Amino acid sequence: MDQGSEMGSISIPDVPLKSSNRRMPVVGLGTAASPFSGSETTKLAILEAMKLGYRHFDTATLYQTEQPLGDAIAEALSTGIIKSRDELFIASKLWCSDAHRELVVPALQKSLENLQLEYIDLYVIHWPVSSKPGSYEFPIKKEDFLPMDFKSVWEAMEECQNLGYTKAIGVSNFSCKKLGDILATAKIPPAANQVEMNPLWQQNKLREFCKAKDIQLAAYAPLGARGTIWGSNRVMECEVLKEIAEAKGKTVAQVCLRWAYEQGVCVVVKSFNKERMKENLDIFNWELTDEETKKISDIPQSRGCLGEDYISANGPIKTIEELWDGET
Repeated sequence: MDQGSEMGSISIPDVPLKSSNRRMPVVGLGTAASPFSGSETTKLAILEAMKLGYRHFDTATLYQTEQPLGDAIAEALSTGIIKSRDELFIASKLWCSDAHRELVVPALQKSLENLQLEYIDLYVIHWPVSSKPGSYEFPIKKEDFLPMDFKSVWEAMEECQNLGYTKAIGVSNFSCKKLGDILATAKIPPAANQVEMNPLWQQNKLREFCKAKDIQLAAYAPLGARGTIWGSNRVMECEVLKEIAEAKGKTVAQVCLRWAYEQGVCVVVKSFNKERMKENLDIFNWELTDEETKKISDIPQSRGCLGEDYISANGPIKTIEELWDGET
């Protein structure tokens, strides 16, 4: 991992993405909030983050935060917080109702319009399932789910990259098996897979698989996603992590983020609180001992985000087992 160039007050290291000339900063700011925080709040938080040194921002059609992110970028450029668009790494996601071959490119064009950008740095398939076109609701109605045609949807994702609308393409919430399905026909392999990952769900099998295939893993919910619909305090309340944090004079959040960084994983962490945003970047000038890493690897494992909202009795995905292909 290279140390990124000096950015604002903190320099964030970055990693190269395969089949792309872009490098992804290892810490990104997530913009998903439930309920939605409001455009102005979101925009101000992003501007604050830029001042602190954040350059990687993660959004999605579903989050309704593309527009405030675009407004923040425009303001940051006009006020000199950043000198050029190229300093930023912007990721967005294709929603299930647009996961159909002919709808992928138009969906990205709409995202670019919202973001007021000519290109994004990473475009990912949000979930490995499609739904009835035209609706952007969550949760998706059970009768609206459709099987995803991985081959044709991925071809359309490749087209997005070939057209220059995105510098890299990837997936989110894909198991080893589903990644294998994409890799089987891909001309451009996925550059990244964004999944739930933290010390209580370490994704060991998927991490090995992605490493072998040169796919960068990015972690959402690196702190357990408390405050979201499905998240909980289980990561922040974990005794093992609390003990390590206390011994090091760090916070549990910092221990979680440092641990992920040491595993070679990028993290997307959501906080609009200035002090916490700052704290979440203070993870690069210290390290965990072998003993501490061992303690973390011994924590009992279970998935936090089961993805029940993507399961339907009539399919295409009928069980949690099927969604994650046994990786639970």
